[in-house]
Amino acid sequence: MKPIKVQLQPDTDYYYCTCAKSKDQLFCDGSHKGTAFAPLKFTVDEEKEYYLCPCKKSDNAPFCDGSHTK
Repeated sequence: MKPIKVQLQPDTDYYYCTCAKSKDQLFCDGSHKGTAFAPLKFTVDEEKEYYLCPCKKSDNAPFCDGSHTK
């Protein structure tokens, strides 16, 4: 899996999928219900393109840190 580029807005709450069951693998769609997983709430400081991690291996989740290449 490669990082996915998304345009994010400041002062907006986003919920990153941590269970890997979400249909798009980035944002929570509630698929974790009934599991021990919970989405990771995050915001950004500026409007721009960000690279989010769909592989769930990043040490800087939800942002890609290149862990998918290791």
